[in-house]
Amino acid sequence: MADVDPELSTFPLAMYCLMTGFMSAAPFTAIFVWCGFQTGNTVQLSLALARLFQGPIRDTSFHIADKQALTSLLTFLFGAFIGRLGDKIGAKTRLWLFLGTMIQALFTMAAAVTLWQSHQGSFAANRGDPAWTNALTFATIGFVSASLGLQGIMGKRVNTQFATTIVLTTVWCELMADPNLFKRRFVLTRDHKVIGVVALFIGGFFSRALVDKIGAAGTFGVGTGLRVLIAFSWFWVPAKRKT
Repeated sequence: MADVDPELSTFPLAMYCLMTGFMSAAPFTAIFVWCGFQTGNTVQLSLALARLFQGPIRDTSFHIADKQALTSLLTFLFGAFIGRLGDKIGAKTRLWLFLGTMIQALFTMAAAVTLWQSHQGSFAANRGDPAWTNALTFATIGFVSASLGLQGIMGKRVNTQFATTIVLTTVWCELMADPNLFKRRFVLTRDHKVIGVVALFIGGFFSRALVDKIGAAGTFGVGTGLRVLIAFSWFWVPAKRKT
């Protein structure tokens, strides 16, 4: 029940960033939807609404890409809402950080199973021809997004330079604005941001390589194992010293 020291939580939070890239690459390869980056999905839904008012011949259909974006957004919010349970237990306690990461692992495992049972491919030919179209793949999108939503609020509650571990646009801006950007020594505010960006990049790279070799379902299976390892890593983070 001890609170972890945020300044010494670099490894699991960097791995959270890696998992953002890892979990986002496979869905984007298959359907061109970012399951962790909800700004794009929100704008996409606004464009779907705007189509109702364009020209004399209105497009009133709800495209499959819009349905997938809506699924991702709603389930991401659901996952983030689950993160509020940590406020009851203690958002920075080892117990919650372990349990919450294990829930992320369960969501990832569910994504692997539903995609495997859907018998659909892993690569989209183009944006208008997604590889995932049936009901089970919508469940896959939901589980992936929920895992990232929960990860995001957990990362935010730890309150470090890694921010939410999901959206790095703000991290990029803060990095460029850091007054110590060019200092030739260790600077926590700068270096942890760099670690987060590099980890996300590496996660996306390896995920895409795995999709090419073992498919998206197998990639999510690997992701499940990684999340379990991250969950146990929280037990090795030193406790925050009492003042």
